[in-house]
Amino acid sequence: MAVLGGGLAGMATAARLQAAGVSTVVVEAHGHVGGCAGYYRRRGFSFDVGATTMVDFEPGGVGAELLDAIGMDPVPGEALPGYVAWLPDRRVTLHRDPDAWHRERLRAFGDTPRHRAFWAELDRVAHVFWNASRAGVRLPLRRPADAVHDLKALGPRNLPLVRHLNSTLGDALARHGLRGDAPLTGLLSMLVEDTVHSTVDRAPYINAALGITIRGAGLTRAEGGMRGFWRRFTAHYRGMGGELRTGCQVRRVTGRDGAFEVHTQRGVVHAEQVVSALPAATTARVVPALTPRLAPYVERDDRDLGGAIVVFLGVPEEEVAGQEFTHHQLLEDYRRPLGEGNNMFVSVSAPGDTESAPPGHRAVMISTHTGLAGWEDLPPAAYEERKRAIGGRLVELARRVHPDLGERARVCQVGTPRSYERFAFRPRGAVGGARQTPGNANQNAVPHTLGVPGLWLAGDSTWPGLGTVACALGSRVVAEAALKKAARR
Repeated sequence: MAVLGGGLAGMATAARLQAAGVSTVVVEAHGHVGGCAGYYRRRGFSFDVGATTMVDFEPGGVGAELLDAIGMDPVPGEALPGYVAWLPDRRVTLHRDPDAWHRERLRAFGDTPRHRAFWAELDRVAHVFWNASRAGVRLPLRRPADAVHDLKALGPRNLPLVRHLNSTLGDALARHGLRGDAPLTGLLSMLVEDTVHSTVDRAPYINAALGITIRGAGLTRAEGGMRGFWRRFTAHYRGMGGELRTGCQVRRVTGRDGAFEVHTQRGVVHAEQVVSALPAATTARVVPALTPRLAPYVERDDRDLGGAIVVFLGVPEEEVAGQEFTHHQLLEDYRRPLGEGNNMFVSVSAPGDTESAPPGHRAVMISTHTGLAGWEDLPPAAYEERKRAIGGRLVELARRVHPDLGERARVCQVGTPRSYERFAFRPRGAVGGARQTPGNANQNAVPHTLGVPGLWLAGDSTWPGLGTVACALGSRVVAEAALKKAARR
């Protein structure tokens, strides 16, 4: 089995198959695995380049199920108690503990019948669909067996909640008379942009509910950040006999079911089946058998692609001291669109984590979303000036949390869509998959199979889509299907 792409979806799929006795080889263009949940190192610091936490990796969770399935011990790390949202006119602590979060949100946004009804509905939708996700719900529905499976995963008494599949978070707020509540809408806007890369009025309600409650599923920052996670995961995969070829870009996949050829810059890999965990546009380019089938999805989702800007700082410990939480999210202006610094996330490595930073220092990541068009076709000087300006702005805004941040930085670098295009091989530098809407998510998402025997799709271009937890769940769906096919040979 050949797996294209060594991000979380690709590595998780390969590890599941390898643990089940199927020989696998992962082909990764970058020098190491991770993809948009990866890392890079500079002057003794290890920086996360995308995801900074592992989601739902505790007992009963999707991530924990992955580790159990491949026989891997839990990764040591810091279980985050939550983080702080800095809104223009208030601070809100997004507690992981459900009771503490219930009290905090009523304190911060209002304890009225409308607020209580809204939160109760959202909590129920999230609870039901988190459980369904952990039970391996299958979407898009392709066969009657998928519908039967999903009915069991959802539970018959929860079937009425399916009515929310085609509604948005904005619809839910309006239904409860809260769409005009600027602080509440501002907080929810930040949460859904970070998890489903969408806006309140476009984010599918069910997907948004899962994203908003993601802290309750458990957020963990591994020792050493994502580098620490991947160092352990890769060692386990190789210990099972899995083969990993890094610095090995895929050029073309030819052949047929049972006899595929994966052409790379370092030779040809022969495989009976192929899993592509590359972005959909890349898969369409390198797998001709899937090009016409993927084309409508690629064309549809192109306008909903977005990028990221990240500032990487290696700083003395005292520049980030004095805060109880290591993760913070900031919104500057309720009236402005999100992104470009208006909604940014600040992640700081844990005290004493010497895998992430030299003793007495901490690694800091400041991230925000950005459009792609503004970074394309810029002359070198204009590009460098825009990168310098946005980097300085993000650091300045982050000083609301850490007033001395960056004053004595040992490392200060800025990543842009061009960085992700160059180093992570993402087309146009787009990251995280398309912004989710009812028109491209769930039943309308790119499926894991497009009807070409032996070819499978996984990763942030497919359902269940965005984030590490979704990639882990998608790997389960694909691995189970590929194993069934292998067993029939």
